[in-house]
Amino acid sequence: MTTFLKANWENIIMANYEIAPEILLPYLPNGVTLDLYEGKAYVSLVGFMFKKTKIFGVPIPYLGTFEEINLRFYVQRIEGNTIKRGVVFINETIPYRIVAWMANKLYKEHYTVVPTKHFMHQMGGKQQVKFEWLLDKKWNHILVEAETASKKMAAKSFEEFIYEHYYGYTKINEQNTEEYRLQHPSWEVNHISSYDIRCDFSAMYGDAFAVLNKTNPTAVFMAKGSSVKVDWKRTPIKFTDEGN
Repeated sequence: MTTFLKANWENIIMANYEIAPEILLPYLPNGVTLDLYEGKAYVSLVGFMFKKTKIFGVPIPYLGTFEEINLRFYVQRIEGNTIKRGVVFINETIPYRIVAWMANKLYKEHYTVVPTKHFMHQMGGKQQVKFEWLLDKKWNHILVEAETASKKMAAKSFEEFIYEHYYGYTKINEQNTEEYRLQHPSWEVNHISSYDIRCDFSAMYGDAFAVLNKTNPTAVFMAKGSSVKVDWKRTPIKFTDEGN
């Protein structure tokens, strides 16, 4: 199968917030349902490094390394006896217009462009990782202090629920959805000792998410990351009100 995108995703921070399911329903693509953890719906504010980016195997000169910030939630699709667990992006933010244009044009995604930067520092067995993005002349950020050593995620843990989703779903319109597949190994995670988050959710993602401005995350995780592939093939899933 042809690979559309290949890149390294590194230091993947996930700040995870419990949210009322009804807030997510307008963004829910047809043909999938919310994927709940212990009966609760979650969104994740994500920051990570995009490195060594290739499109159809061709490196992107000068623009192949950048920060990405996104807000996503979790869904599942039942296909026969298979449960496909995936994510839906509310918005993905990067610093380069041409890269955002390409993703939006070719993949019908929801990329926007704002200035971004990052800071990383290691000392002994500890590290600081910080991602920042400029919005309305104010720098927002997500910062963690964590151990440099990483370990496998525990089976059936909240960390595993957050990270182990290998499909993406894009809402084309009220009836039609597209499905695509991500490929990467199960990631190892770093223990986080402290974090600091400053994000204007309503300005960044719309008034529907203003409640997150006054909500503390249920948990904050960081994964070491790996090389990631995104398949070129996108499967159209067409539905009517009566089903597929």
